[in-house]
Amino acid sequence: MRTLLIALLSLTLAACGKAPLQEQQAFVFGTRVEVIVVDADPEQGRKAIATVLREFDRMHRAYHAWQPSELTEVNAAFAAGRSHQVSPEMAEFMAEAQALAAQGDYLFDPGIGALIKLWGFHADEFEARLPDPTAIEAWRGQRPSLADLIITGTTVSTRNPALALDFGGYLKGVALDRAAAILREQGIRNALINIGGNVLALGSKEGRKWRIGIQHPRQPGPLATVMLDDGEAIGTSGDYQRYFELDGKRYAHLIDPRTGWPVDHTQALTVLIPASAKAGTLSDAASKPIFVAGPDGWRAMADKMQTPLVMRVDRDNRIFVTEALNKRLEYIGKPPEITVVP
Repeated sequence: MRTLLIALLSLTLAACGKAPLQEQQAFVFGTRVEVIVVDADPEQGRKAIATVLREFDRMHRAYHAWQPSELTEVNAAFAAGRSHQVSPEMAEFMAEAQALAAQGDYLFDPGIGALIKLWGFHADEFEARLPDPTAIEAWRGQRPSLADLIITGTTVSTRNPALALDFGGYLKGVALDRAAAILREQGIRNALINIGGNVLALGSKEGRKWRIGIQHPRQPGPLATVMLDDGEAIGTSGDYQRYFELDGKRYAHLIDPRTGWPVDHTQALTVLIPASAKAGTLSDAASKPIFVAGPDGWRAMADKMQTPLVMRVDRDNRIFVTEALNKRLEYIGKPPEITVVP
């Protein structure tokens, strides 16, 4: 499966000379995940990775939007007009997602689960078919949003019974932060965590910064590389992994809640997030509203999301990159024509 980012270049994957490198991959959150640890104690590294992967599996099962989970119980209660008691973790998770959605003017909105289902993107495999336009218009008439969610302690309810939660565009980032916290608790200081192209770096690889490749949305291999400092995260939202084509047109899973239709003006949007306790979360959540905002609004939305390091590839293969990120990038091969914006 192509990933939004190439997590490691062959240079990075080479065996360490001083400390053993432990690596394990799995398939969770509907994508490939990879955890790499550099530690003098191989057994400690293996145990730490196993703990991270167990946590990923638990989160996947708890927050799955269409297989039986705590989240599907919430959606069933909302559809029936009932409130629902959730775990403290889920209540906190929902509140954080609601705040992020509001910050991004609800262009990233985990409350559009029913719309995602209309397009067929709720499944692991999707058919090349368009939804009934009247069904989309009916959904737009109801316009459920995370703004309709009411959180009172651990009791959740909604003002709009059409609200259906799907945290698929947010969970990978949260899992990155959870993994980083677990690794640090386990005494691991140098690691790289890759969840479907959302990557978070801890420490370094024998004193060298982790170098990450940014996937070209229409060509094999990376468009550019960047070295990550300790605690930094990078994420890309793109139209080239979860999509279908019909009559020569691509329909990707990134949907504009204002229109009810997939975005077609952007191929890929990459953000680099400075180190913080929520760097992973923002690498996933911040890229979505900037992606959806489009050619006239992406730069202002980046400011609103407090995300100054951004690269956008539009549908005509034009590359726009903020000055702050451009200083960090090393382009592969012949430098592409790019527009650097303040």
